[in-house]
Amino acid sequence: MAWNLPVEDQLVRMQRDLARAQKKNPPDIKWSMIIDVAKCIGCHACTIACVSENKLPPGVVYRPVLEEEIGHYPHVRRRFLPRPCMHCQNPPCTKVCPVTATYKNAQGVTIIRYERCIGCRYCLVACPYGARTSDFAEWYTKGTPELPGRLVGRKTASEGYESDPAAEYGKKWPKRGGGSPIGNARKCHFCLHRLAVGMLPACVTSCVGRATFFGDRNDPDSLVFSLLSSPRIHRLKEELGTQPTVYYLA
Repeated sequence: MAWNLPVEDQLVRMQRDLARAQKKNPPDIKWSMIIDVAKCIGCHACTIACVSENKLPPGVVYRPVLEEEIGHYPHVRRRFLPRPCMHCQNPPCTKVCPVTATYKNAQGVTIIRYERCIGCRYCLVACPYGARTSDFAEWYTKGTPELPGRLVGRKTASEGYESDPAAEYGKKWPKRGGGSPIGNARKCHFCLHRLAVGMLPACVTSCVGRATFFGDRNDPDSLVFSLLSSPRIHRLKEELGTQPTVYYLA
């Protein structure tokens, strides 16, 4: 079976594409993600990896995997659709923010200034993809007892994960409970803090079926650029004119 295996893992190529993109001027880079729904097996590894990477609390999910049952009995199957932020070129969320906390950076990534966000949630309503959530300061360990003689109580269970500050946007945020991003709108940001140190987004590296691709669409030698020419390529709700930079292979 060895001769049927690919010569190079796609992650290796994307890592090489990323290293090449890092040598360019930031405004010349335009990040894009492509998701092959034919390869997605609905394992939710990308969702879990994203939650772990960004220390997301209950109710805050950047990359849900939507599931749908299609067909008619007995020919029934399930279809899966990972749905991160679309990082639209014409994003409705930036237009409704009253304090300009949401904006697009030079690489085309829609990001949130947590320190400026006032938690009005206008952007949550404006997003046609439901890609934004709000952080209401929930804890996974809420209600966990802290009793004498217990090896693991609430305090111990939360240390090392929940109470640790998120690494989002490459900034040092306060420990959980000490301010932002609690009370703010939150969303996928293509793991900018990982890109800055030469690492692919967590959802890309954790994808079991190699269904998620990432790179610079301005680079003609990148894997993402080559996939964009596929006749299977499409975007969600293109009729709205939002021009997402997350594409799907049907």
